[in-house]
Amino acid sequence: MVTYSLKQSADGSWSVCRLGSSLFSDLRLGSAIKLAREVARDEHLRSGRSVCVEMPGTDTSIRLAQYARPAAVLEQAA
Repeated sequence: MVTYSLKQSADGSWSVCRLGSSLFSDLRLGSAIKLAREVARDEHLRSGRSVCVEMPGTDTSIRLAQYARPAAVLEQAA
């Protein structure tokens, strides 16, 4: 599964990251969430891979979106 994550900087702005690299930065939280979901959905539609969006919580990551292959496709692949 491909994971896009949101990370907050010291100045309070947010970044959208993938594999530890920042793709977009200096965003407000709402804009970062919206952009991360859009990028994740686009990657899922183009590649067919499962993709999710997460942000840090107090104890664990909070999943904001998940785009998975339909169950019928998974059953056919097995």
